[in-house]
Amino acid sequence: MEKKVRVIPYQVEQVVEEINELPKGIELIQADKLWRQSKGKGITVAILDTGCDITHPDLQGRIIGGRNFTDDDNGIAEKVMDYNGHGTHVAGTIGAVENEQGVVGVAPEVNLLIVKVLNEQGSGQYEWIINGILFAIEQKVDIISMSLGGPQDVPELHEAVKKAVASQILVVCAAGNEGDGLDSTDELGYPAFYNEVISVGAVNLERHSSDFSNSNREVDLVAPGEEILSTFLNGKYAKLSGTSMAAPHVSGALALIKSISAASFERNLSEPELYAQLIKRTVPLGNTPKLEGNGLLYLTAPDELMKAFGQRFNQYSLT
Repeated sequence: MEKKVRVIPYQVEQVVEEINELPKGIELIQADKLWRQSKGKGITVAILDTGCDITHPDLQGRIIGGRNFTDDDNGIAEKVMDYNGHGTHVAGTIGAVENEQGVVGVAPEVNLLIVKVLNEQGSGQYEWIINGILFAIEQKVDIISMSLGGPQDVPELHEAVKKAVASQILVVCAAGNEGDGLDSTDELGYPAFYNEVISVGAVNLERHSSDFSNSNREVDLVAPGEEILSTFLNGKYAKLSGTSMAAPHVSGALALIKSISAASFERNLSEPELYAQLIKRTVPLGNTPKLEGNGLLYLTAPDELMKAFGQRFNQYSLT
């Protein structure tokens, strides 16, 4: 039997033609509060997915190129059009532009490299994924975002992931949607279960853990993954649910973090250092680490902590 990788199963909640709002997931992680410092300009995220609707008005100016590794469009390398919708939705969450219409992404000035590794059915061969990762490495991207997975631990896939991380590329993966809401059972999917990647689980917009979100010891953090509004096919917008929707929140956040950190430290931080900066920007929700890892992505967490510490210090200072 041929081994396959698929998009992490997701639920389409609603499709609309026109809208103009800041998605609630962007607000929940406090991304808009960092835009005074950076909107991700100069950072490149490779999206390994079903391609992208490159004509969508909210993605204009963000897409810098791409490559098709699938059998769609007779395998023509330059054809990265999305016929599924999944990849377009992910792209919008990461980097939809600010244009006073539609939606806005976490990092609205980030560069998007579209790497099509899943076909119209949302299915792909492991070889396509591996080649997509190697292509992203060649293009010297900063972040790889993968809202996909499969049940098999394929050594060649693991080696490609390790090569990316060794190249100082942050690799973000959706944890998977086979969860049962219990931390007593483990649900594993690859590449999310590899220790080298940043595995992202899902919560709803009320910060409650999503029952479908995989739980295991490799979950690093959680992000909004239910009723997430973003770009969709044919210039439309849709609300989708799944850990596939949580992972791009983290990919976009890392674009902001990398840009801001480079300015603050006056150098480019290493992959482990950027991971540490990401984890600093989480807050615990009261679940076990198997369900939420280090907690919910909350980009202003260090500022909030400093503010609270300052107030407490002032409370006990001499007058």
